[in-house]
Amino acid sequence: MSLGRSNQGHGRDEHQRLGAGSTESLSQPDTDARAQRGATGAAQSAPALTSPQLSAAPPKGRAQERLARAILHAANWKRIAVFALFWLVLPAFAQQPPTPAGVLPFSINVNAGNQPQDVDTGIKILFVITLLTLAPSIILLMTSFTRIVIVLSFVRSALSLQGAPANQVLIGLSLFMTFFIMAPVWEAVDRDALKPYSAKQISADEALDKAAKPIRNFMLRQARPKDVELFASMAGLGPTSPDQLPMKVVIPGFIISELRTAFQMGFLIFIPFILIDLVVATVLMSLGMMMMPPMTISLPLKILLFVLVDGWSLIVRSLVQSFGI
Repeated sequence: MSLGRSNQGHGRDEHQRLGAGSTESLSQPDTDARAQRGATGAAQSAPALTSPQLSAAPPKGRAQERLARAILHAANWKRIAVFALFWLVLPAFAQQPPTPAGVLPFSINVNAGNQPQDVDTGIKILFVITLLTLAPSIILLMTSFTRIVIVLSFVRSALSLQGAPANQVLIGLSLFMTFFIMAPVWEAVDRDALKPYSAKQISADEALDKAAKPIRNFMLRQARPKDVELFASMAGLGPTSPDQLPMKVVIPGFIISELRTAFQMGFLIFIPFILIDLVVATVLMSLGMMMMPPMTISLPLKILLFVLVDGWSLIVRSLVQSFGI
């Protein structure tokens, strides 16, 4: 009995499994069919959804095309207008006469005058330009400028001042002192050479000789005979009078004498300031303050001493008197 019941149970289980398998096999085709019908419906409905978008694209493209045509049309009209304006204005420029070049108020030539003093204007201009080019050398080497500027530089060095007074101040003071000292010489040149030449009383060569004479006399008064004789011997000149010495001998002799005199005055200026440095250094060493620079104490003392004795007036007075004025 038990075996029969078990066989019946197994039979029912197999029947149920077969029924479930048949149900699954029957439901699978139905699912595939529904999926195919859904895809077909979506494909049929897609054109209906996208058709408004496709229909809206053509109007937008036409608007852009119209805008591009309008811009191109305006650019063409601008080109035509510029070309027409150039075509109309060009004949007006062609009819204008050429602008004459600037005419200089003078011309440089070598035409001879009717008289010896009649020098052409162009030659005068060249002569003036040459003098302006040589003016710095003339001021430095043939006047009192050399001695003055060297002495003032020594004063600044003796005071241990590196940038005060500035170079511009020293050079300016030297120039004005040079004008003051050389004033009698310039007056003699103007009286003996420039005015007679302007009045056409003497020739250009005579004017140059008369202008060089006061300058030569000034340099010979300031130069040492030993220095002038040195260059005269090197030039192979025999014993002559000072008035017959050429400028190539007088000028270098005068320059060497000016340098020697300026260094002598500079040495005398340094002596009191060196004494101040020695005293300050000795005091600091005796106090044991070896780490303190002596310049810190000596510089104010130098300036105080220079101001109390009215140093600038003494220096300027000594310089002017050294030229015999």
